[in-house]
Amino acid sequence: MTKKVELLSPAGDIEKLKISLLYGADAVYFGGQDYSLRANANNFSIEEIKDACTFAHSLNKKVYLTLNIVFHNEDLENVNKFIKDVVDAGIDAFIVSDPFIIKYIKDNFPVEVHLSTQGSTTNKEAVKYWKQEGVDRVVLAREVSIKEIKEIYDETGLDLEVFIHGAMCTFYSGRCCLSNYFTNRDSNRGGCAQICRFAFDILDDEDKFTMATKDLNMASLLDKLIETGVRSLKVEGRMRSSYYLATVISSYRKLIDAYYSNNLTEELIKKEEKILSRVANRETSTHYYLKEADHTDQYYTGRQELSNQDFLALVLDYDKETHIATITERNYFQVGDEVEIFTPDGKTYSFTVEKLYDEFMNPITVARHPEEILKLVVDYDIVKDSMMRVKVK
Repeated sequence: MTKKVELLSPAGDIEKLKISLLYGADAVYFGGQDYSLRANANNFSIEEIKDACTFAHSLNKKVYLTLNIVFHNEDLENVNKFIKDVVDAGIDAFIVSDPFIIKYIKDNFPVEVHLSTQGSTTNKEAVKYWKQEGVDRVVLAREVSIKEIKEIYDETGLDLEVFIHGAMCTFYSGRCCLSNYFTNRDSNRGGCAQICRFAFDILDDEDKFTMATKDLNMASLLDKLIETGVRSLKVEGRMRSSYYLATVISSYRKLIDAYYSNNLTEELIKKEEKILSRVANRETSTHYYLKEADHTDQYYTGRQELSNQDFLALVLDYDKETHIATITERNYFQVGDEVEIFTPDGKTYSFTVEKLYDEFMNPITVARHPEEILKLVVDYDIVKDSMMRVKVK
């Protein structure tokens, strides 16, 4: 049987890492407390990296660490110790953009090196070069097409990784300096202030100007991507919620598995696209994969980003004898609402809330306090870490 393409998920903290892996990711990527491009994420300490590797490896899954800032002289001072510490912690690969760091790791440690998308690699000759330098995988720039990906793979045979879902940078694979100029926060050293999403005043005009990109969504073209020979499909979002990751990873897990079992139908794609559309607060497009990106892939003169309240509760425990689920509430719901619970093993159960209790089993009719512990009758065999949401119709 052909080896399945890898589904790679972001992990902003240990909880999100576990959720991503439980809901179907084959590997996760995250940053340590230094040298990562997401300085505002809850990045991992060395001890947390050890815990992350232990958990992932227990599931026969992998852990990749981002080491992809643009290094200045002062950034190199302690990087060799950091690299040794995280290798000893058990990571499977580094995601790197700096040539010196790549060479240092390859010369000294038995772990893979993946060239970051920050390398802005867009052509086959560049991939050949990095292959000669010992790079094990290239994360292609987000500005390449499906046609180009296939040509690159056919010419090089190297493991390739591409993004399939999430936020898109307005600038070439993240190489932006707007944040530096506007806020003195270096976007290429972990401090991006997302200036491209600011709304700017236009002189003598009531409208606002924005250059913000729509999010990426490749659910409808997943089969085309897999058939290029690409090795890993990457979801963006180390700053996203556990619910977002569970939903997105679960949807793409179903689509990937359906492809390999010859069950990837238009009906399934449409269903998962509807689920994906409800978890994000921006419109989506396929950006550069089919054509040069244009005005249809961005927001101009204003936009709406409306967060929904679909995520209702996280399942903390389930008693199979009493059918009582212990949950922590996330958004308002009440008796009589149509809901569904989706589980880490890919199942979805729809039902109407009929019996609801507080933490002490006193009957209630409304859940109105986020983070409150509640009890709920669920006549299905669910498990811890399942999630309840508004029924997707």
